[in-house]
Amino acid sequence: MAAAGLPDFDVYLTQIKTHSVERTLLPLVKQISSLVATRGEAAAGGAAVQRVGAAVACAVERFVAVGETIADDNPDVRHSMVLACKEARAAGRAIERVCTGSDGSGMVTAARGLLAAVTRVLLLADMVVVRQLLLAKDKVARSLDRLESVSNFAEFVRAFTEFGGSMVELARLTAERRADLRDERRRAQVAAARNVLERSTLMLLTSSKTCLRHPGSASARENRDTVFCQMRRAMDLIHYVVRDGLPGHEEQSQEVTYSRDKEQAAQWEAGTALGALRGLSTQVRAARARGGADGARRRALASTLRALVERTHDFTDSAYTSHEHRQRILALAERIAYELERLVSVAVSLEEQGVSGTLAALESACAGATSAAAELERALVAAARDQARDLAPLAEQARKLASDLAHIGNLRRKLASSCGERESERLHNIASQLHEQLDHIIEVCKLLRHIAMSETLQVSAKFAEINLRIYGPQVVTAARTLAAHPGSAAARENLDVFVDMWAWLLADAARLARELLDLTDERPDKQQYSSLPRPGKHGTTSKPLKAVRLDSDEQAKIAKSGLEMKMMSSEMDAETEKWQGADENNDIVKRAKNMSSMAFAMYQFTKGEGRLNTTQDLFTQAEYFAEEANRLYKIVRQFSYQVPAGTAKKELLEHLDKVPTYVQQLQFTVKEPTVGRAATFSKVDNVIQETKHLMNVISKVVTTCFDCANKYSLCMPERVPMYWKPNLRKASTFKSENSVLNG
Repeated sequence: MAAAGLPDFDVYLTQIKTHSVERTLLPLVKQISSLVATRGEAAAGGAAVQRVGAAVACAVERFVAVGETIADDNPDVRHSMVLACKEARAAGRAIERVCTGSDGSGMVTAARGLLAAVTRVLLLADMVVVRQLLLAKDKVARSLDRLESVSNFAEFVRAFTEFGGSMVELARLTAERRADLRDERRRAQVAAARNVLERSTLMLLTSSKTCLRHPGSASARENRDTVFCQMRRAMDLIHYVVRDGLPGHEEQSQEVTYSRDKEQAAQWEAGTALGALRGLSTQVRAARARGGADGARRRALASTLRALVERTHDFTDSAYTSHEHRQRILALAERIAYELERLVSVAVSLEEQGVSGTLAALESACAGATSAAAELERALVAAARDQARDLAPLAEQARKLASDLAHIGNLRRKLASSCGERESERLHNIASQLHEQLDHIIEVCKLLRHIAMSETLQVSAKFAEINLRIYGPQVVTAARTLAAHPGSAAARENLDVFVDMWAWLLADAARLARELLDLTDERPDKQQYSSLPRPGKHGTTSKPLKAVRLDSDEQAKIAKSGLEMKMMSSEMDAETEKWQGADENNDIVKRAKNMSSMAFAMYQFTKGEGRLNTTQDLFTQAEYFAEEANRLYKIVRQFSYQVPAGTAKKELLEHLDKVPTYVQQLQFTVKEPTVGRAATFSKVDNVIQETKHLMNVISKVVTTCFDCANKYSLCMPERVPMYWKPNLRKASTFKSENSVLNG
């Protein structure tokens, strides 16, 4: 996207953590890129260049006015914002002067200065949003402190009411921030923290009531203190994520103290065995490409190997890993160490003696290390999958044990004291079994995190393990409180809530296992039709979901996103109409028109019109939309090989390289399971948003592709005609499916 001489936009993206800042900056980058690309016209006094320069300066002036308003309303950033606005205004005027100059010189320097100044203003504005969120978090923290210190029910009711209001505001702000964050891991971490806060609120209520009702009960106090501790940890994580990457945030510690940054960052950023393996493979490939490895790279290889061996210990040390898997993992780890030792030895010989004959030995060592790494990855995945298959029955057994604990509490309330000793012994036995099941489930979650192939799944597995480890034993603690006070309604309610939390955590672990089993399954891909969605199973869960129709209020909420997608669809139609007449077999045009038709159908769904009647139909259509985008990506990738090197090809590849990321995000969103109407509506909104983002980048790819074809007189890819006889059985099946949907 950057013109020649203009710094690549990725330089600025490294400073930007949110989509909102990125979207605000992108139009300015496009205008400046256009100016730099046509700066030769300025020497000839080009009127168009002068108009664009004046428009940029005017836009910057309006932008600066907004920044100055923010400065007036926020004393904390006033000084920095005023200086940044002053720099941006000066840079905008410099652009205008260059555009009206006689030689157009200084355009690149002025463009760089303007981008830097505007980026700084946007980042300062983002700091204001972050501070609002942190103030809301501090308010919740103060409410928690007050709740923890209450001594009677009247004071508790007032404190909990205040806490509830603060939590609502924090939930709103964190939801907005999560949606705005660009980094996948950060989004997943905020989602995990919000999940803990939401689920812990009811436990906080019941455990605090039980503690007030039975102030001498150590088990009741343990329940309550554990909930307080987990909620504070979740808020610490939110604090850590939202302050990450803010300019100068490490100096601004007076607003809130956060003494455990480094320790918790190390915990949250802990690596996985799969990550270490792939990092090792990358380093080996680099050594092969460079024809050796210097001292620094050899030390890096040794460090990565140590990390890999340490992470495989989670597999080999687990009591639930089979003997065959354990022996295979140990043998492959030893083989990798041997191959790397051989690689290092060859690299040292090359560095010291320069012996040409050792190049073949280097190639052999690199090939051996890469092969061993691939085999170890398969072995680790197989070991984790073997245990993941046991997770569903394990979770069911653990759920039944928790139900038995609740049943014992009821018996203690009804039976005579002579039976108390027998029920206490039964409670002890069930607690022992529950702890055994818990240890096994935690081990499985740990292994699943090591083979997770996305940062979202890694974070989900990590927090499933943490929450099970902390909240799992509290079910037994709550049961002991009820056993000690069998007539207590507060203790009864508290145990029920902790059992519900236990069921939620087990469901999370089982869902995680199912997702990773599906993602690591090596079944061959099946051919899918992509023109219309099919009712029934559509990939979001292991069984068909109940079809849901959106009501008028829900349609109104997503109407804006749907309208934006319709506009993109119309733009793509207009672009493809210009080119379709030139070649009826143009494959890029055919694919783009097909995607535009799908996007329009999804837009009609947001209005309650068209052939997509239910949310299930929408999710299926989104799946096929992602598949069609993937096919278009492959076609354009082949076409890009014809484009000569230069700015046009660079721009095409920059847009094209974004497609797989957006495809994956849409697929993950579609496959996310939902329970309840509110969650389904949220998923619909997310699917529309992700489809809109993918449509946007596809539109840019198609436009740039046709520009390259026109500029260099290239042949566009053609669709291969079908010479074989169609399968009449499949065609009739497909026709019947469409009639079911449209009927």
